Amino acid sequence: MSIDRIVMAFAGTMILASLVLSQVHSPHWLWLTGFVGANLLQASFTGLCPLAMVLKRLGARTGVAFP
Repeated sequence: MSIDRIVMAFAGTMILASLVLSQVHSPHWLWLTGFVGANLLQASFTGLCPLAMVLKRLGARTGVAFP
């Protein structure tokens, strides 16, 4: 799996998890949803994604997401 796909899957998982937690625990979990969305937005403009940098250091595959 490429870094791009891992980042998208991780972001989607965090958003869904925070939505569920906001319903069953506390509405403050929606701050996590906002943070993930803001990070995705800044990454689209700057090209810098902290998770992608960590994954690259860990040896995740870069390149085309759809082989």
